[in-house]
Amino acid sequence: MNQVIQTLLNHRSIRKFTDRKLSQEQIHTIVKSAQQASTSSNVMAYSIIGVTDQNLKNELYKVSGHTHVKNNAHMLLFCGDLHRINQLANTEEKQYMESNLESTEQLIVATIDAALAAQNATIAAESMGLGICYIGSLRNDINRVNELLELPGHVIPLFGLVIGYPDHNPEIKPRLPIDSIYHENKYKPFAEQEQFIEAYDNEMRSYYGNRSSNTKVDTWTDQMIRKFSTPTRMDVTPFVKSKNLNKR
Repeated sequence: MNQVIQTLLNHRSIRKFTDRKLSQEQIHTIVKSAQQASTSSNVMAYSIIGVTDQNLKNELYKVSGHTHVKNNAHMLLFCGDLHRINQLANTEEKQYMESNLESTEQLIVATIDAALAAQNATIAAESMGLGICYIGSLRNDINRVNELLELPGHVIPLFGLVIGYPDHNPEIKPRLPIDSIYHENKYKPFAEQEQFIEAYDNEMRSYYGNRSSNTKVDTWTDQMIRKFSTPTRMDVTPFVKSKNLNKR
């Protein structure tokens, strides 16, 4: 097994960091690695905002509620960004581009581009001995994050990525069995997946009961039912449309 695969398989979310800061060289290397990710038609429909200001981190913490949002060596915010493309056109050209920029397809492109870039950044950071944690909870108040970052039209905040030197060593959380994720040639009926999900629930029950901190009794199935039984972040849809995205 080569080192890249070992890095991938050893991934875990890090939520406690030492006070050690990153160098500018490390930050630039991580961002340049992110830029080398695949991108649809070379659009590069994302922007990355590095957060170094502690007051801004504190404000973002109020949105997220997670302490590692304010206590980290560096934070990257990944945004879906079609503003750059819109600004390339003159007034006449923009009227022809509008329906395309506002389409669901281009929102998907921007989201995928940003996610691919972020995963490249993650692997680069972890290869340096750093730890990371993705922060989707910034969408708890997406309008506030938009205001804090002063984002123009056609730009939306998608998620954050906190980075730093790990100050704990959490266990690797198990994933669903490959047989419930990987399908060959056509989608497997759910009935063929159930036995693997049941096995995963048993594994997660053991994982939660035996891990070194925050033990509990829980399963993946119970988590998913709880999660999707309560409407969450329902303001995201009107916000995205207000930014002239996903309107068509």
